Amino acid sequence: MTLFQAFVLGILQGLAEFLPVSSSAHLALAPWIFGWPEPGLSFDVALHLGTLVAVLGYFRAEWVRLASAALNIVRTRKIVTPEERRVLFLIIATIPGGIAGVFLDKYAEHAFRAPALIAGALMVVGVILWVVDRTAPQTRTMGDIRGRDALLIGAAQMFAIIPGVSRSGSTITAGRWLAFDRESAATFSFLMSMPIIAAAALFKVPHLLHERSLALPLLVGVTAAAVSGWFAIAVLLRYVTRNSFGVFALYRLALGAAVLALVAYRG
Repeated sequence: MTLFQAFVLGILQGLAEFLPVSSSAHLALAPWIFGWPEPGLSFDVALHLGTLVAVLGYFRAEWVRLASAALNIVRTRKIVTPEERRVLFLIIATIPGGIAGVFLDKYAEHAFRAPALIAGALMVVGVILWVVDRTAPQTRTMGDIRGRDALLIGAAQMFAIIPGVSRSGSTITAGRWLAFDRESAATFSFLMSMPIIAAAALFKVPHLLHERSLALPLLVGVTAAAVSGWFAIAVLLRYVTRNSFGVFALYRLALGAAVLALVAYRG
């Protein structure tokens, strides 16, 4: 893998992790489209270290409050404040995705990365995102999240193991279906990404550290992912305060159709 290829994959990871367009789809499709060597799922997951840095850095004040709340829960064994309840909800939301990762990881490595399957997932979830965002009310905010909401949004995250579904796309769609406003749905999606990204990266990165040839490309890719991920969070949170997710649904449909056309062309 060249440094340029690692840089491009890092940019794609950072942007597509937080925009509801599926980072795993872009990371799987880019080598297939351009004829690059397939880096493998382990490299893709390692790039999540960059987006982990982005979400920790962008929401650093929120993470400080949540860490303090978590310590209070351990010390008092009580959940009283809004921050303490949010810690509990993030834990609940993480469980379904963690279960899916453990039991379906071997399928994610190969079976789920077929271009036609990815294209179909892009298009189907794009339509669902568009319909839900267009019809669901925006009557709830972050302060209204309850355990049931966290569990349902976490269950939606399970489907993100299929490239093309999108972790942020599935969780934001679930949040909007539950009548959360666009900014709250996106913010909770970003916050709940931290545990699952951290766990996946810790599981895959040690394997890559033994491959010295990937050390520099990995550093370049992770750095690119961190910078572009920060940018994606900032842009999306500002964008959705005034606009719908429709543009992302259209992008998913266009990309999915293009990939299906290319699959047919290549036979």
